[in-house]
Amino acid sequence: MDTTLQDPLVGQVLDGRYRVDARIAVGGMATVYRALDTRLDRVLALKVMHPALAVDGAFVERFIREAKSVARLAHPNVVQVFDQGTDGSYVYLAMEYVAGCTLRDVLRERGALQPRAALDILEPVLAALGAAHRAGFVHRDMKPENVLIGDDGRVKVADFGLVRSMDTVTSTTGAVLGTVSYLAPEQIEQPGAADARVDVYACGVVLYEMLTGDKPHDGDSPAVVLYKHLHEDVPPPSASVPGLAYELDELVASATARTPDLRPYDAVALLAQAREARAALSADQLDAVPPQALTAAHSNAEDRTSVIPRALTVQRPLPVNEDDAEPEAVFNRTSRLAAPPPAPPRSRSRGPRAPRGPLVIVTAVLLALGLGAGVWYINSGQFTKVPPLLAKTQAQAQERLAEAGLEVGKVERAYSDTVRRGTVISTDPATGARIRHNDSVNLVISAGPETVKVPDLQGYKLDKARTVLKDSGLQPGMVTREFNDELSPGFVISSEPADGTKVRSGSAVALTVSKGSPVDVPDVTGESLADAKAELAEAGLKVKVASVRVHSDFDAGQVARQSPVEGRQAAEGDTVTLTLSKGPEMIEVPDVVGDSVDDATDELKAAGFEVDEDRGLLGLFGDTVKSQSVAGGDRAPKGSTITITIR
Repeated sequence: MDTTLQDPLVGQVLDGRYRVDARIAVGGMATVYRALDTRLDRVLALKVMHPALAVDGAFVERFIREAKSVARLAHPNVVQVFDQGTDGSYVYLAMEYVAGCTLRDVLRERGALQPRAALDILEPVLAALGAAHRAGFVHRDMKPENVLIGDDGRVKVADFGLVRSMDTVTSTTGAVLGTVSYLAPEQIEQPGAADARVDVYACGVVLYEMLTGDKPHDGDSPAVVLYKHLHEDVPPPSASVPGLAYELDELVASATARTPDLRPYDAVALLAQAREARAALSADQLDAVPPQALTAAHSNAEDRTSVIPRALTVQRPLPVNEDDAEPEAVFNRTSRLAAPPPAPPRSRSRGPRAPRGPLVIVTAVLLALGLGAGVWYINSGQFTKVPPLLAKTQAQAQERLAEAGLEVGKVERAYSDTVRRGTVISTDPATGARIRHNDSVNLVISAGPETVKVPDLQGYKLDKARTVLKDSGLQPGMVTREFNDELSPGFVISSEPADGTKVRSGSAVALTVSKGSPVDVPDVTGESLADAKAELAEAGLKVKVASVRVHSDFDAGQVARQSPVEGRQAAEGDTVTLTLSKGPEMIEVPDVVGDSVDDATDELKAAGFEVDEDRGLLGLFGDTVKSQSVAGGDRAPKGSTITITIR
């Protein structure tokens, strides 16, 4: 049976705006639906907190904290949050919809991945977490289920449901938040004191799982797995996949060190290590197919794992010899070199010829000596390679260059959102390039993220506020609307972060916008459509009539239900959706005359009716139905009361 059909939210419109079309997933705190934003006509994901948890203030606070946290992360690898609100008992987030699959789906289908594919997934995940860490937030629940791989190849991190600020301590009363297979030891020992390094640990476990197809620690119970996280190191991936590069073992070991101080301090630092490891691997090491892979690599464009993007910065080598080039490559080139001009004709005059034998011998000897000298010069230690310097401090880079017999050349500084301030972003020549001894290498050092001040936006109309943010180098984030007696609808009340706060360039700023003075929604159920429209218009509200009608106790054409319901507050100009009645549902009444009272009552209730007994004076001690108020075989409204007379 399709459980989606039983979900009461499917087909409903939340907050008069979001039409719920299908259920996608169910979690411990919320259910995720695919929905349509009827105002902007776009498909999105709607994350709705379970109504049973909506009465718990702590859960609601955590849910809303997720919205505000993610709204500040304008990053291409983070699932964006567009809106947050409530509708009756439903608390929801409107989020970016990513069509595709999760990393868990890929691992389940493919087992272990090639190192190149694993790094292609890991790097954007670390970029997303790095943006969160630099904004002051920790994810705390990294796992393959929270890594989305879109049909277009983009990798995004989802579900910041356990996110919290690094400078706060969460009161968990001893509860361990997260998923046991990916918990860092300090999350188990001190659940409320976790920092960015718990995400680094989880990413190391995810990398191990991508490289081997299995989790590093298993057991018959969660307690066994937790014990292993505390007392056993994550084994090197090469122990399960022989031949796996040493650099990948080092990357996993660095990220999953049981002592937090031995790990990279945040995802940005781990990202730098991952890129350095990739640069050290050969093409054969990157593309090696692990024996744990369930399906060999192939070129099927329909396969879901084909969305894992390859690096786009690798240049395709141009053909050296025109004759060796493929015809298509020749035709696709934008220009071709002109043919050299013909050599001038040689003189036909016949002069005395010099003897060529000794000259040829001398020339050959000189060429051989020159070639030998060239080979000696190249192999005599006159050249070296630029060592890997990425993520090193300027002092460390200078030391490594000196060890290689090289000097530091020009040093420039540039802003970077992903490379730690004071460390190397790039070198010229690049890592691995051949260079003469004693030559210099130019360095670009990170100046950290570029920061700007959040402008004062209070009193601006929403469109103007968005323009001011973009002009300031910032991005408009999630918009939350609140009632406000002082500002007209559509004007900005405040921003998060507040005006004057310094944030990195490109950060998203969440805006709180006025909904105007609140309007009490009147109860119009049971009224005719015309009367309901008039009453709502008088209250300053608009009306939308649902396309479907429902059976109810009200007469056909009267209002059966409304959204928002009576007692809710709305802003002037908001829309109230009315669902009209088809009248009571009429069903056939069973014939119970002559039955015992108990049998008659059971049969009528099973058919959907209420039962009333009329015993009178003569039926006080009777147990047989003499008559019924609606004759058997006739139709009556479902839920109505049938009176039985007893004798």
